[in-house]
Amino acid sequence: MTEAVQNPSAQAFTPLVDAHVHVFRRDMPLIPNPRHAPDYEFTAEQLDATLAAHGVRHAVVAAASPWGDCNDYIMQTLRARPHWRGTAILEPSTDRYVLEQMAHDGFVGVRLPFISMSTLPDLGSWDWRKFLYRLKDMGWHVHLHLDGPRLPQVLPALEASGVTVVLDHIGRPDPQGGTTSEGFRAMVRAVQNGRTWVKLSGAYRLGPQAADQARALCSEVGIERMVWASDCPFVGAESTSYQSTVDWLAGVVPDLAARQRIAGANAFELYFARR
Repeated sequence: MTEAVQNPSAQAFTPLVDAHVHVFRRDMPLIPNPRHAPDYEFTAEQLDATLAAHGVRHAVVAAASPWGDCNDYIMQTLRARPHWRGTAILEPSTDRYVLEQMAHDGFVGVRLPFISMSTLPDLGSWDWRKFLYRLKDMGWHVHLHLDGPRLPQVLPALEASGVTVVLDHIGRPDPQGGTTSEGFRAMVRAVQNGRTWVKLSGAYRLGPQAADQARALCSEVGIERMVWASDCPFVGAESTSYQSTVDWLAGVVPDLAARQRIAGANAFELYFARR
């Protein structure tokens, strides 16, 4: 994961912010029946080395669903690295006092790993309405990981709450409908409404439609609310190289200034300027 940059064309573009990475230790407890169950660790020190090898200084550590709301290691990592930020997985009943302490430690949002759920939660319930209100009031965002076909079931309620929304992995493209699907249209509407951002990430998981959807999205709504992320260390697809995720963005967004904004100013505004 710490290979040196070899692609000369990619050297002209160095991301400032990697908006989605993971760190975990081998001894961390897994939830029952996790989507992935890594038998290795990827520590903060390993991530440090990977980012340094590619000239990336800032990172956003995303909580990962295999460990549920065991955010302990992310918390320790952020406390030691004030130039990083993080998102946590939390129960909607989490008290504001806890959220404020987590904000002090470097957390800026809550990840919603709804993709693992066969039945989506009722965002109109008291706990969820209260939770979303608190997140909005604190300037946090919700980081939604959900398959594209179900985005229309969730986005309206999140938008109505007023909270900032960040969609994972290009909205997880609908493999059947693609850019003609209602999920894609719902994502476009949400970005146009002004409080939704999209991560151009995870293409190595999504197939060729990922690039098509990313290009179509940027064409329809512009790049102002796009951020880039590697998803390192590529759990479940560990043969993926970090550099390939940088090169993928170059293929999707050929304009250098636009790429620099996506992986620089946009991400910095979203994750660092709002704290």
